[in-house]
Amino acid sequence: MGRERNGVLMAISAYVIWGFLPIYWKNLSNVGSAEILVSRIFWAFITTLLFVLLMKNGRYLKEDLKKLWQSQRSFWSLFVASLLISGNWLLYIWAVNQGYLVQTSLGYYINPLVSVLFGIFFLKEKLSDAQKVAFLLAAIGVAILTISYGKFPWLSFALAMSFAVYGLVKKQIQLDALRGLTIETFFITPIALGFYIWLFVSDRAVFLQSDMKTDVLLIFTGIATALPLVLFAKASQIMPLYMVGFLQYIAPTIMLFLGVIIYGETFGKVHLLSFAFIWSALILFAGSKLFEVVRSKKAVNLL
Repeated sequence: MGRERNGVLMAISAYVIWGFLPIYWKNLSNVGSAEILVSRIFWAFITTLLFVLLMKNGRYLKEDLKKLWQSQRSFWSLFVASLLISGNWLLYIWAVNQGYLVQTSLGYYINPLVSVLFGIFFLKEKLSDAQKVAFLLAAIGVAILTISYGKFPWLSFALAMSFAVYGLVKKQIQLDALRGLTIETFFITPIALGFYIWLFVSDRAVFLQSDMKTDVLLIFTGIATALPLVLFAKASQIMPLYMVGFLQYIAPTIMLFLGVIIYGETFGKVHLLSFAFIWSALILFAGSKLFEVVRSKKAVNLL
């Protein structure tokens, strides 16, 4: 139970960071989405590699690569995971900077439902009766949002599916979270570096061609990317996928409030009704987990 509690804390921390990251990307609105993406990939690789080396875990990183290569399924699964998360980042950054923050939040409201279903069908995870009701309430809330949107929210579903499949793949690969992310970003870094070179050669790069603030923000995209992903990876390794999914509602809720309160996007009665279902589901889910913890402690005390 202690490991699971630590996992919950790490997952919550990751989702809170992700929830507030749109503020960060909005401050890079003068930079193209593609350049922000390659900056995230390149600087995330440099950041994670430096941390691995500073922790004197370089030899473990080499061992991880050897083990991955020996297990071709794991190797290529992690490669696919790196492509999925890169595509997810590109869509996300583009959506935020184009003013689609509410549709972005919808994507990350749909994602937990997909993660829960993946956990049930692929990993044979079980839900309690209270958690089944919570899932149903959340599904109703998301359905209301989706229907009210008026047209098929392809962006939301693309974000949801790419991150859900990424989470499923990561769940099934047992790697140290930091070293795993180093390898993930290593896979895609040559492509990112090649694209950055092309940007500089064609005089389209903003990095080192603009102001100091932009340069610093682009460099720190490495930390902004790596920190929540490492926390997410650690949490997903020690928690059921359905629980990781439900906690994810924290991030899009923060995004929604940012979109409505800070960036002036619309929030009507339909949104309120939808989120009433989703927040009720979260409260029920959290309450059921709290009840399980209390009941298990009582059982231990009786022994």
